[in-house]
Amino acid sequence: MDRTMLDLVQIRRALHRIPEPGFAEFKTQQTLLSYIQALPQDRLEIRTWRTGILVRVRGTQPRWTFAYRTDMDGLPMAEQTGLPFASEHPNFMHACGHDMHMAVALGVLEALVREPIPDDVVMVFQPAEEGPGGALPMLQSDEFQHWRPDFIVALHVAPEYPVGTIATRPGILFANTSELFIDLVGKGGHAAFPHAANDMVVAAAHLVTQLQSIVSRNVNPLDAAVVTVGKISSGTKQNIIAETARLEGTIRTLSPIAMADIKARITSLVRGIETGFQCQASIDWGCAYRQVDNHPDLTREFMDWLASDGSADLVECREAMTGEDFGYFLEHIPGFMFWLGVNTPYGLHHAKMAPDEGALAVAVRVVTRYLAWKSKRLHGIRIA
Repeated sequence: MDRTMLDLVQIRRALHRIPEPGFAEFKTQQTLLSYIQALPQDRLEIRTWRTGILVRVRGTQPRWTFAYRTDMDGLPMAEQTGLPFASEHPNFMHACGHDMHMAVALGVLEALVREPIPDDVVMVFQPAEEGPGGALPMLQSDEFQHWRPDFIVALHVAPEYPVGTIATRPGILFANTSELFIDLVGKGGHAAFPHAANDMVVAAAHLVTQLQSIVSRNVNPLDAAVVTVGKISSGTKQNIIAETARLEGTIRTLSPIAMADIKARITSLVRGIETGFQCQASIDWGCAYRQVDNHPDLTREFMDWLASDGSADLVECREAMTGEDFGYFLEHIPGFMFWLGVNTPYGLHHAKMAPDEGALAVAVRVVTRYLAWKSKRLHGIRIA
């Protein structure tokens, strides 16, 4: 079950060169299809959905349908790795490991084609994980529902863990997330006459400091939450009072209740800024992702299997404030996600993030062996 003929390192590097934004993964889709169509086709069925791909591998005696999901899109940032296979698309990079994820999925697919398990497996190549969110519309699509699985699994690279390590936990693994965009509109003017204007730089500065009080003063200290303003845009020249300002940020919580409470508090603070600075304000919550909530029993079963199988080292980790739209799949389909150690000093979304490609073989081995074990166990087949 560990044997593959595809050169996963070269595939990963080919995918790394062509990062694309969400729902625009056209080269990526065609590259993946070229590898998929080069495999033996007698057990394969292929469907496309927008820029995504669904591939079903028919089992030898199917009763259930498993699914393995990978994401496809890159991030809008300039790569600084200096690698010979660095991004060929200016200001786009696979800085979140989706190139690794796709290569793993192809390796698992090939292994299942060459040594099929009893049950069907659907490989889900999902676009737009980084935004605006491909999981929910793909989940709701006719193409996905046609092969709706009984069980779904995914992984995410983890720079902080060594190669050969798998980390996960039952219950919440990743946080609820929401984008935050606030636009303020006041009255501009000459810097020499501040009394005749409503300065949106000052209004934005006040609002940022107020937003930073939410977690420390409005969230239960036993809960976990993050409110970060990562970008402020305002003004055109040093001697012109700014008429507008825009704040861009993110909210992350480990419960949907905390998310709702924080949004209500943000709304209240923004309304106060409107009154205090005699301006108009609008709030856009942008793209929101549901928490990745691992099925407790299935995750524990996987962890127990991994500990006994020995195909990787197991770590039971803490929750993380990262966001992932895989949570929408888990809301409707039992399953789990786990971290894959890739041993790089640069974290996710860093311009120098360069995963150790030795993790590819580890991931393919773990996923294929686990799916085979689970399928045979469900069928009551003796496992050597």
